[in-house]
Order: sequence, then structure tokens, then C-alpha cells
Amino acid sequence: MNTISDKKFDEERALYGSHGIILKNCSFDGVADGESALKESTDIEVYNCFCNLRYPFWHDDNLVIKDTDMTELCRAALWYSRNISISNTKMHGIKALRECSDITVSESDIISPEFGWFCDKINMTDCTAESEYFMMRSKNIYLKNVNFKGKYSFQYIENAVLEDCIFDTKDAFWHGKNVTIKNSIVKGEYLAWYSDGLTLENCKITGTQPLCYCKNLRLINCEMTDTDLCFEKSDVTAEVTTHIDSIKNPNSGKITALSVGEIIMDDETAKGEIFLL
Repeated sequence: MNTISDKKFDEERALYGSHGIILKNCSFDGVADGESALKESTDIEVYNCFCNLRYPFWHDDNLVIKDTDMTELCRAALWYSRNISISNTKMHGIKALRECSDITVSESDIISPEFGWFCDKINMTDCTAESEYFMMRSKNIYLKNVNFKGKYSFQYIENAVLEDCIFDTKDAFWHGKNVTIKNSIVKGEYLAWYSDGLTLENCKITGTQPLCYCKNLRLINCEMTDTDLCFEKSDVTAEVTTHIDSIKNPNSGKITALSVGEIIMDDETAKGEIFLL
């Protein structure tokens, strides 16, 4: 591995096609305003660097990024790359991660609309994130201790386990398949419509009209607050330990709750059963 320290790069494709290099305390910034600094590179390690230009890590294999600042001008930072480890890093440019695979992100701060689209095998721990359309159409996801805020998150995702997280989001998990959420706070509106195989275990759920038009929906030992018109047209098995404001026309299954403010069964096809604890 060749080490490059304390250098500034601003030209187009400054280190294009590099193999086996370590970058320390380097800056990708300057008047030349060049793009794609490390495109088509392999075995790259980046430590304590400043990335202020567009598209630095495209089509890269075996990439380590640590203690680094990707600014809001560092747009579309990682696309089409594989075997990526990111830690203690700011990812603040739009579309920061797309169509990548085998990704680990830890102890990092993400402010990036359209983050994480079409990715495969992403593991994220101890992170904060703010985004719109977060993780759309990604699969094989594991999140632990992630604090997320934004709209339209996790739509069309597949095969995900999310633990010990806080999600403040609306229209989340729409059309998601095989998603398990454990020990988490889920706050928002219109949660998980049209999902298939969603399980919420030991979760606190808040917000209007959650969990409608779902298939194979399970709630295990969950709390629900300010939740009205729940479970419409859903196939559901739910164990709710708190009051539910209202339930409307569950398609099938069994719902148990501490109490329910209003039960609306005005659709003759709705066959779900509701029981009070």
C-alpha cells in the first residue's frame, strides 16, 4: 500500500484507477472543481480527509473511509461500489450511497436526501440519519441503534432487521417485504401500507392510520399511541398492550388490545376479530 498524506486534489479524476493506496489528511477541493477523484479504484483507505467535490467513489472495490467529512457539495459520493466500510464520517451530500453492496456504516452522521437506494447487504450501527426516500428498494439490511428522521423511508425494501432504533418518519416501509423491527420507536403517519411480512416486536408506535392494506402483519407486545383507523384491509395478528384510538375493517386475523376507542366494521368483507385484554 502506497501512502499519500497532506495533499490537495482538485483536478478531474485526480486519482482515477488507483490500486492499493492510503490517503491521510488529504483534501479533495479547489478551483479546478474536478469530479470522480477515485473512480474505478481498488483497495483504497481514506483517513481524516475532506471531500468537497462530486462523485469521488464510483465503481470502487474494497474501500475503507474513516474520520472523514463528505460535505453537501460532495454529491453522489458512493455509487456502484462494493466491500465498503465507513466509520465516524459525515455523509452530507445528496444521494450519498446508491447501487452499492456489502456496506458497513458505523458511528456516522448522514444528512442526505435519497440515501441508500438499490443497495444490497448494508449494515448500519450507532448512526444518525436525516433523509427523504431513505434506503428505497434496498435489500438485506441490518440496522442497530440508528436515529432516523425524514419522509418516505424504507419503501420497497426487502429482508431487513432493525433493532433499538428511533424512526420519526411518514409513509415508511410502504411495500416492504420480510421486515422485522424490534425494540424500537416508530413515529409517523400511514405506517407500512401495502407491506408483506412485517413484524413489529416490543415497539412503540405513534401516528395516524398505521398498518393498512398489509399482508402477514404481526405485532408482538407493542404499544400504540394516538393511532386511529388502524389495520384497515390488513391480514394481521396483533398483541397491543395499550389503548388504540380506533380500528377500521381489518381484513382477517386477531387483534388484542387493552382497550379500543372505536371499532369500525362497515365493510362486509372485513373478518378480523378484535379482543380486549
